[in-house]
Amino acid sequence: MESIIIDIRNVLKNLSDEKSRLATERFFKERILAYGVKIPIVNQLSKEYYKKLKLKNKAEVFRYCEIFFKSEYLEEAFMACHWSDFIKKEFTADDVNIFEDWIFKYVTNWAVCDTFCTHTMGDLIMMYPENMDRLKEMAISDNRWMRRASAVSLIVPAKKGMFLDDIFEIANILLLDKDDMVQKGYGWMLKVASQKHQHEVFEFVEKFKEVMPRTALRYAMEKMPENLRQQALNKNKFLKRK
Repeated sequence: MESIIIDIRNVLKNLSDEKSRLATERFFKERILAYGVKIPIVNQLSKEYYKKLKLKNKAEVFRYCEIFFKSEYLEEAFMACHWSDFIKKEFTADDVNIFEDWIFKYVTNWAVCDTFCTHTMGDLIMMYPENMDRLKEMAISDNRWMRRASAVSLIVPAKKGMFLDDIFEIANILLLDKDDMVQKGYGWMLKVASQKHQHEVFEFVEKFKEVMPRTALRYAMEKMPENLRQQALNKNKFLKRK
């Protein structure tokens, strides 16, 4: 295992570009470690090495994912996100414990949060909806990325029209959150849900628009018809502040 990790890291170092590294690190408000390898190349490397290794079981894959996450490098975290989702057919309901632990320990920026949660965590929830309560527990965490993850994990299900009541419940929990990353997360969740349930999402926004933070409101209404969008935006008291 150690030799493969060294090999992967050497490849990433050889493919690194200083301009890309600096641009990536400037792109985030948080401290980011990056090799400076473009995302499409990282995605391709993820597939190539996963096929080359021919890993025998889920536990072995998860051990690699943990090593990638622990490195704190953005590109390695993306590889962990991909590898964990490559074996989604082998997920069991109990894997939520591992995934929640990874989010809490290793997710430190929106890119990794969204990549992991829209794929690995979202797939798990669709396979085992009995874990929905775990997302609702995450929504009250002190950790901002756990709170964002509680919403972002439902992006793909929302796109399919699934779990609308749970989406509204999580949006309610996060409604007054002061963190802009969390506001964008649940606003995005509502926006995607509106594509299948426009009336219901609009009614939810209408009910809470006077207290919903501006950022969340804008995200939620982004795909709505212009007349509905303006109806919500023009009356939101946060937009009247200077």
